[in-house]
Amino acid sequence: MAKALRVTLTFILAVVSVDCGFLPLLRAQSLDVVPIDISVLNPPIVFKADGRWDMAYELRISSLADVGETTISSIQLLDPNGKPLVDISGDALKGCLDPGAAVGARLGPRTFTTVFMWVSASSLPELPPGLRHRVTVRVADEHGELSTDTPATPVDRRPVVVISPPLRGGDWVAENGPSNSSVHRRAILPLNGRSYIGQRFAIDWAQTYADGSWYRGDPHRNQDYRSYGQPVYAVADGTITEVKDGIPENTPGTSSRAVEITFETMAGNHVIERIGEGVYATFAHLQPGSVRVKLGARVHLGQMLGLLGNSGNSDAPHLHFQICDANSVLGCEGLPYAISSFDVEGRWKPDGSVTTHSFELPTEGVVVRFNPEH
Repeated sequence: MAKALRVTLTFILAVVSVDCGFLPLLRAQSLDVVPIDISVLNPPIVFKADGRWDMAYELRISSLADVGETTISSIQLLDPNGKPLVDISGDALKGCLDPGAAVGARLGPRTFTTVFMWVSASSLPELPPGLRHRVTVRVADEHGELSTDTPATPVDRRPVVVISPPLRGGDWVAENGPSNSSVHRRAILPLNGRSYIGQRFAIDWAQTYADGSWYRGDPHRNQDYRSYGQPVYAVADGTITEVKDGIPENTPGTSSRAVEITFETMAGNHVIERIGEGVYATFAHLQPGSVRVKLGARVHLGQMLGLLGNSGNSDAPHLHFQICDANSVLGCEGLPYAISSFDVEGRWKPDGSVTTHSFELPTEGVVVRFNPEH
C-alpha cells in the first residue's frame, strides 16, 4: 500500500489529518461480539476530483440491543486482508454524521445511524480493491470497549462515465457540489418503501459575477440573475426518458414557491436523458415553455435541451444537474462521473487563476469555465 490514503475530511494512511488536528493510527484490536449490525448501503465507486482519487459511500450501523445505549467510539478502515489503514474517531467521526439527525454516534435500543464516508488517495493504485470496517463501541453496563469487523466490500475501480459539460462559458460555481458535507450528499429520501441518495454527486450550477454574487439589480427578479436563460445542453448522445414542462417559476430570494412542492414538482421543469446502461442525466429547474425535446427523442451531445430557470424547489435561477442509476430524479442512487475538460477559476468566486482539469468531477465551491471546444 502506498503512502497517502485519506478518508473523508482528510485522512492519510500513516497519519490521519482532520480539521481539528492529527490522529495516529490505532493498532488492531481483538474481536468481540457486539450488539450492532453494520452494512454498506452501496459499494464504493472510485472517481477523480481535485487531482485526487476519491470514493463516497455510506455505512448504516444499527443497534440490536433491546435496552441501554450503544455509543460508537471509532470506525477503522482495513484492507481486504485485515490490515488497518486509518482510524476515524473524535471530531473526524462527528464530521461523518449528520448533525441534524436525531441519532448520531449514540444509538438507543433498536435504532440506527448513517455514517457518510469519503475516502481520498493521491493515486488510483493506493485505493484497495476492497474495504473492511472495524467498528468499536461502548455498550451500556459494560466495562471497556468492544470491536467487530465486517467482511470486505468490493471497491469499484472501473472508469466512470465521461460527459461533456451541460453549460457553456465561465464563472459557473458548483453550489452544493460534491463534498462529504453538502446538502445533496446528505439528502437521504424515502420513496416506495426504501431510501435513496439520488443527489449524492449533484451540483447546483449558478453563474456568478466577479464578486461572487449571482445577480445585478433586483434580487427578487429572475431576469436580473446572470444564470437566467442560459442554454442547457445534452452531455452525451442519448434518449430522453422523462420530460416535465409548464411549472411556473418562483420569485427568487424568497422561501415561497409557485406550486406546492411534492416528489412530482420538486425538480420543476426538467429533462432526464439516458446516456448509457443504467446511467441517467437529470437537468432540473428549467424555464417553463423552454424545453425543446420530447419524450423518447434521440438527442446528440451538445444539443440544446432548454433554458436555465427557477422552477420547482429552487430559491434562485440555477441548473440542478446529477447522474444516477435509474430514470428518476429522486428514486435512484447518485453516480460519480467525469467531465472531459474544464478550467477552474477559483473557489466560490473567480480569483484570477486558471487551471485546467481533465476527466474529473468538479467539487463543492469550485468556479468553472466550460469552453466550447470541450
